[in-house]
Amino acid sequence: MSANILISREPVLNRSRAITATRLTACAPGGAGTSAQIAAELNRLSEAWPAGRTVFVGQGGAAPDSGLLDWQVPQNAMIEIPAAAVGNPATVELMQRLQQAGVSMCLDGFSAGMALPAGIDFRFILADAAAGIAGAPGLLLAKGLADNAQFDACINKGFGGAAGWFFLKGVTPAKKLNPGQAQIIRLLNLVRANADIREIEAALKQDVALSVKLLRYINSAGFGLTVEIQSFRHAVTMLGYDKLNKWLSLLLVTSSKDAAAPALMQAAIARGRFMELTAQGYVDKGESDNLFITGAFSLLDILLGVLMETALADMHLPDTINDALISGSGPYAPFLALARASEQADYARYAALVAELQLAPPTVNRAQLEALVFADNLQIS
Repeated sequence: MSANILISREPVLNRSRAITATRLTACAPGGAGTSAQIAAELNRLSEAWPAGRTVFVGQGGAAPDSGLLDWQVPQNAMIEIPAAAVGNPATVELMQRLQQAGVSMCLDGFSAGMALPAGIDFRFILADAAAGIAGAPGLLLAKGLADNAQFDACINKGFGGAAGWFFLKGVTPAKKLNPGQAQIIRLLNLVRANADIREIEAALKQDVALSVKLLRYINSAGFGLTVEIQSFRHAVTMLGYDKLNKWLSLLLVTSSKDAAAPALMQAAIARGRFMELTAQGYVDKGESDNLFITGAFSLLDILLGVLMETALADMHLPDTINDALISGSGPYAPFLALARASEQADYARYAALVAELQLAPPTVNRAQLEALVFADNLQIS
């Protein structure tokens, strides 16, 4: 049954470290009919499909079979074909049928000198960093990278980008926040303390760009408001302080001026939205925004270039958020662990955490895709 399918994700970055695609891995316990189960689950998720970027879809290194042909493939989707299977007659037939149907494919696991079937086009090629890449029949993307330094080495070698979370590693923390970040924290604390609107407006006026960015987020985030929010005072009237705290938190997450930061921002926001969605029904409705903030702030140390304790030191956050972020404890910690697992193609761990939280895999999969769409729609770059 497709109820056993779990979808993990990782971003695909270009040479400039901008996210240009998403790589989804549809994992299952294995056995006959897996591709058909994946097709059924992907069809069920069609309304939540992230249409803003190219999406690679693979089966965790397993070769897809004809059961995948039941999937009504979106135009921006691309099916991964493991290099180890390209000599298999059944896989060759599947590739031919996909190509005839106008479905794009990505070759996963290329190395120089390997024999490829004639007449099959691959737009993208995934290869290990150490693999020989001469003669690659498409745009090369590295996979399995350890950190940013290895990414740079792959770009120098001739790769056009990479898939994975390498950009979360190898960052040296600073000792303090910059003045702009400190100003956002001041705003957050004013809102959390229900300060007078005039005091908050005065603080916002010290940085007009922040005010503009805040209003853009509120108006693009799918609140379903019938009118456009025109000012901070208007936002307070329409949304209230508690809801505004969430959107002010986004200002901090997206405050980095580093050219490579958008990938981190997108990852943080998607993680926060994933936590918010998966926790629905398991925490009080009033805590939903705190789940979002926990996920979004879980990459704050990397985004701001400071230790997590430094980033949180001057914020008046609830203990439930601090405990999850600093010690990995408290009621939010299991949802943060699930969010992190959803970013790795480790089916056993992912499934165990889903079961521990008594969540249904289809619910988790929908949250995965909806979180991607949410982050994309914020226009964070």
